[in-house]
Amino acid sequence: MSEKFTNAGHSHSKIDSIALACGNEKYTDDFMTDTPLHIAFLYSDIANGIISSIDYKAAEQADGVKLILYHGNTPDTLHTTAGQGYPEPSPYDCRMFDKKVRFVGDRIAAVVADTYKQAEAALKLIKVEIEQLPALFDIEKAIDAGSPVIHSDDEYPAIPVTYKPEENIAAEIVTGFGDLEKGFKQADLIIDETYSMQYASHCATEPHAVSVHFDERGRLVIITATQVPYHVRRIVSIVCGIEIKNIRVIKPRVGGGFGGKQEVFLEQVAALAAWRLKRSIKIVLSRKEVFISARTRHAMRSRIKMGVQKDGTITALDVDDLMNAGAYAPHALTVLSNAGAKVLPLFNKIENLRFSGRSVYTNLPVGGAYRGYGATQGYFALNQHIDEAARYCGEDFCEYVKKRHIKSGETSRVFEALGEGKEGVRQFIKSCGLTECIDRGAKAIEWEKLRGKKLRNGNRIRGVGAAVAMQGSGIPEIDMASCHIKMNEDGSFNLNTGATDIGTGSDTILAQIAAEALKTDYSKMIVLSSDTDTTPFDTGAYASSTTYITGNAVKQCALKVYDLILKAASEMLGADKNELKVEDSKVSSRDGRTVEYGEICAFRLYTSGQLQIQASSSFVAHESPPPFTAQFADLEVDIETGEIILNRIAAAVDCGHPLNPLLAEGQVEGAVLNGISYALTEDYIFNSNGRMTNPDLGRYKIFNTVDTPEIITILADTYEDTGPYGAKSVGEIALNGPAPAIANAVYDAVGIRLRHTPFTPEKVWKLLNEQ
Repeated sequence: MSEKFTNAGHSHSKIDSIALACGNEKYTDDFMTDTPLHIAFLYSDIANGIISSIDYKAAEQADGVKLILYHGNTPDTLHTTAGQGYPEPSPYDCRMFDKKVRFVGDRIAAVVADTYKQAEAALKLIKVEIEQLPALFDIEKAIDAGSPVIHSDDEYPAIPVTYKPEENIAAEIVTGFGDLEKGFKQADLIIDETYSMQYASHCATEPHAVSVHFDERGRLVIITATQVPYHVRRIVSIVCGIEIKNIRVIKPRVGGGFGGKQEVFLEQVAALAAWRLKRSIKIVLSRKEVFISARTRHAMRSRIKMGVQKDGTITALDVDDLMNAGAYAPHALTVLSNAGAKVLPLFNKIENLRFSGRSVYTNLPVGGAYRGYGATQGYFALNQHIDEAARYCGEDFCEYVKKRHIKSGETSRVFEALGEGKEGVRQFIKSCGLTECIDRGAKAIEWEKLRGKKLRNGNRIRGVGAAVAMQGSGIPEIDMASCHIKMNEDGSFNLNTGATDIGTGSDTILAQIAAEALKTDYSKMIVLSSDTDTTPFDTGAYASSTTYITGNAVKQCALKVYDLILKAASEMLGADKNELKVEDSKVSSRDGRTVEYGEICAFRLYTSGQLQIQASSSFVAHESPPPFTAQFADLEVDIETGEIILNRIAAAVDCGHPLNPLLAEGQVEGAVLNGISYALTEDYIFNSNGRMTNPDLGRYKIFNTVDTPEIITILADTYEDTGPYGAKSVGEIALNGPAPAIANAVYDAVGIRLRHTPFTPEKVWKLLNEQ
């Protein structure tokens, strides 16, 4: 497919690669302002309680201290910290500081001082008395009568959705179609099992950070490690009461986001302190603070009941999910929804289906956006059920899935019942390479050679397992992206976009898209992204939206500029623009005369029909074409120790036409390693009081280069007609496969089902010895 294009589909170097390698790119903490003040936070060590008194007089008099912030002197405005489309689908249940603490790590106060050490020292001088209340840690007990109620003030939803804080229900969904009772009666086998996945931290290399200063005209400039600069501006304005016209938000280089930096929970504190003191402010969280006070992957319990006939037909599917929102509920509805909406359409031949889910409040850390966004939890359970169904009817997993997965030209009733965007809209699949992914992935992992063979090497037994998944490409009818392009006299172009490159390479991808439309080289594009003063609106980097939604805006805009170039060239050459040929930044007439892009720009700026060759464009998607993946795990289980030794993972992905194959492979491999780490080692360990006992990377184990097994990456080059030059998303999809593929491989090796992550040696050993 790449031979059709000169930019799209080619593995060009990232436009910021040299600057990053040389250490020239700036992250938030690298920006130097004159004598900034620093903020340190006082966190609760009690999981649930009412602040009865707070005495900060001694702290206020301490060296270097300029200001103390707490619930008594800060805005009482309810809001959500979720950086989502407005009005947000998350409840307004959060205040900058509250008189009630709801988890160990909840903020009580902030000290603003000349240095961080002074601020930290002053924290110890603040005396707080808290009336401790019974705490709720078990999601299964959240809605029981007599359970502690986490939110009982004036919290409310911003849109008309189910919200019952008096019952600890932050979100609730019940939907479906068909006749479940009839479907289960038709089944020869009913598989009814419960699964769970744990809390997890994003573990971005760069912790959350924000730097605030004033420009020459007294406007507030917020430089922040965020995925959502425009949402930051809006939330800061609402919470702090500062007019939007007085706020500028800039996203510099970001050292990883993965959803964690879709949250707006520091910027409003820094902005308020700066606004009151008229001084620059800086906040940089420690790794421990990120663990205990930032956002996490939602822990979830999933019960699936499936009816299966002997020929493999799934007669009924009943999914019941219970998700831990934590102490507040950003993303509680949408993550829960995605556990169904991004998962259940994959098997679209099921006629009787129900999805019911609840997100419940507890006195544990706050869940939020995390790569995979509910689909990760959903596919972990569903893929193991599919493996059991295939084994029951005597079919190979791969062949079973190929018969039953959604295909091009097909739809699913789930899109209508549980889809994002306009209610009642049913999406049709225009591109699906899942069968190709299955075939190529199986070949790469030597599926037929290894499946079911249980090859033994001492105490180790070998097995292979597979998993399949789909995701989405942005949120249709809701999220919007814009861009502006102008031409320069040397034939270069300024591409200004609100899209947020958080290390994914989106600046490069957007440059390639624009260059393809303009018939120039991507090196001619000067990309400026994520500055609310100088770049147009974009909802931000989330929901796997940038390539598809922002990319379409960029393509539309570039084609407008291209048309203006042709009109000018037609005038210069005295030829019909429809007869002109454009190649490599040059326009030629039939008689061989040529003008270069730089000459065309100068002609319009200085000579004739004077104007700036420029255009703007916005794009809202009407559908969300899913990428697909098939992933395969080849591993060994040590039956003496319970250790899982992962030999290889093969990840075959259909992301449409990959605009930059090397960057796409990097996205896949990063997501796969993230998924492996989550499946095998990552876990929040809490004591009986709800305190995380392992808030550091020494005890919270994530996979690194030393731990990485062989990852075989395969890109199935399909073409999505609605995407920019055939592209779909690739950022999240590959995280959804490792856990279920590993679980299915363990079953293939030793015959035990791992239904609860992480798969520690202790869990595996225990199950082996229960057989």
